[in-house]
Amino acid sequence: MKNEELSQIKKMLQGQGYIDDGAIAMSLFLAMKLEKPLLVEGPAGVGKTEIAKVMAKSMNTELIRLQCYEGLDSTHALYEWNYQHQLLYLKMQEHKGEDIKALEETIFSDKFLLKRPVLNAITHKEKTVLLIDEIDRADEEFESFLLEVLSDWQVTIPEIGTIKATNKPQIILTGNRTRELSEALRRRCLYLWIDYPTFEKELAIVKSKVPEIDQKLGVQICSFMKELRQMKLEKTPGISETIDWARALVSMHLTHLDKQIVEDTLGVVLKDWQDMRHTQDSLSELFERTGVTSRIG
Repeated sequence: MKNEELSQIKKMLQGQGYIDDGAIAMSLFLAMKLEKPLLVEGPAGVGKTEIAKVMAKSMNTELIRLQCYEGLDSTHALYEWNYQHQLLYLKMQEHKGEDIKALEETIFSDKFLLKRPVLNAITHKEKTVLLIDEIDRADEEFESFLLEVLSDWQVTIPEIGTIKATNKPQIILTGNRTRELSEALRRRCLYLWIDYPTFEKELAIVKSKVPEIDQKLGVQICSFMKELRQMKLEKTPGISETIDWARALVSMHLTHLDKQIVEDTLGVVLKDWQDMRHTQDSLSELFERTGVTSRIG
């Protein structure tokens, strides 16, 4: 049974164009089987967020995304009260003589509650995929807030009380290791590390995402990217940049790389001016290592 279910997950990933190396499918299988959150870490642009998107598509369910940032607090992730509607309601009721307790119970009810991603996910009528993206960008206080959700599948709203999940969402957390996450959060999750792909895997990804690409061009792009990632860069390009570059070159009907084309299109791959200058100065060496020196203009 286990092998059959695992095979289904592998097919699920392949069906959505996601190239799996075995560990990814196993992590998803265990997360779904054990109903545990999955923490996915790795460099930027290696496909961490894509895992949640693929899972939601394959499960034919809604993807609810919470993008983390510095200063994010529980109200923006969980709920807010619709103060304007509350004030309007109180204005309408002020001449009806309704007692204060009854008014409080009314204005602090679902009718005036604005559900943010976390609350939306655990109160959804169907099982959803909750993506908590770049959790390491949020503060430690926000991590502490998440612990109740990750371990007990519930949240607490002071004015209402504890709300338990109607259907446990499949939670995917991603992080780029910009800071160390707490042990308490890690203990509540299964863990998956995704690194930059091997040459073979990246080439398979490019062929999957850009099927019309010339074989030689695909090989040259992936060879170039592999060597580029060995350099000391401020922002190392990920798989998403490789795919964007491949699509850009294919759109120009190119079948091979040359020095001029690389120089003219570096802005697709690199997003830092110092990285661009450093790479331009090293192009001859990069081409030599990738075995396409004859095509330097």
